[in-house]
Amino acid sequence: MSIIKPFKGFRPPVDIVEKLASRPYDVLNSEEARKEAAGNPQSLLHVTKAEIDLPEGTDEHSQAVYDKVVENYNNFKKNGWLVQDPEEKIYVYAQTMDGRTQYGLVACCHIDDYFNNIIKKHELTRKDKEEDRMIHVRITNANVEPVFFAYPAKKEIDEIVAKKVAEKPVYDFVAKEDGFRHQFWIIDDKAVINRLVEIFDKEVPYLYVADGHHRTAAAALVGKEKREHNPNHTGKEEYNYFMAVIFPENQLKIIDYNRVVKDLNGLSEEAFIAKLKENFEVEEMGADIFKPGKLHEFGMYLAGKWYRMQAKPGTYNDNDPIGVLDVTILSNLVLDQILGIKDLRTDKRIDFVGGIRGLGELKRRVDNGEMKVAFAMYPVSMTQLINIADSGNIMPPKTTWFEPKLRSGLVIHELA
Repeated sequence: MSIIKPFKGFRPPVDIVEKLASRPYDVLNSEEARKEAAGNPQSLLHVTKAEIDLPEGTDEHSQAVYDKVVENYNNFKKNGWLVQDPEEKIYVYAQTMDGRTQYGLVACCHIDDYFNNIIKKHELTRKDKEEDRMIHVRITNANVEPVFFAYPAKKEIDEIVAKKVAEKPVYDFVAKEDGFRHQFWIIDDKAVINRLVEIFDKEVPYLYVADGHHRTAAAALVGKEKREHNPNHTGKEEYNYFMAVIFPENQLKIIDYNRVVKDLNGLSEEAFIAKLKENFEVEEMGADIFKPGKLHEFGMYLAGKWYRMQAKPGTYNDNDPIGVLDVTILSNLVLDQILGIKDLRTDKRIDFVGGIRGLGELKRRVDNGEMKVAFAMYPVSMTQLINIADSGNIMPPKTTWFEPKLRSGLVIHELA
């Protein structure tokens, strides 16, 4: 069963929370982060993307950047922009996007649950990205940004959360960058906290990584390092835990994660479409954007026209949790067989576009000549994600896009 615990979070004062809270480190590149934090010394981007305080072009993985991370993080606490709660709490974090609200519990999870597969993954991680995040955890001695987990919904947890959110939130603001609403409550009733811990311990068999596989791995690995280097380890140290926002799976929505490709692997447009027709029903839709509306249906933009593609029966396996995925169908039958793209992680001919940018972004990147063809995907469901994680399988790269993203800086967990 799952272990959660309360913690003494470091949080911003109410009057600066909107200035301090930022989008996650991996949503923005250095240039975008520099612009977003311009004129705002209280933005947490000065900690999570500290290269913005150094000359443009500075390697974000350089020692100078890591030194700046530590300097800025310490200054945030020194300046009173992050203040630690005196007692251990569990927090409630709500996000509202397009009229839909999801309510997550902010708590600490145990590193052993990660290594014992109580915390289930659906993506592979890259060692270089793990190590970068591990450095950030080591040098700040903190989980500055939370990871994003899901759990099988429980009525009693829903009732506890509903009672808390009927109260006035501690934080409540609409982020100017994306228009999403963020609200935050503190659970400080020890009996309620203990009951939540008990429910997870007795009734929640698994947690599922929704977003933040590299941050999760980094947090768990640093905790393991600290354990191995402490001759007086007892198991109760704070480094045994890392911060997560845990949402009931029935409140979450995955949006599409689309593909754009630079060339047709030497084929003419006519020859490419002819090859597609071997495994897909292909219908020209004209200039209007076509958005897939069901499984195994794809949109394609090529040479100023949108096409509807429907995978033919027999080209996929509905009984295989990986084979049934549309990303697998596209990867096998189009990207690999026709376009010669064998490794989605390393091939420079392909790029990925999160659905939050809209299908107009696919059209733009093809129309400006940067890309030759774009594919719009029907999104994966939470049921598919959980089935894959439960079966021990791994999704293909760039399959899930969760929105809204967690805001960083609403609360931080220190490891000592």
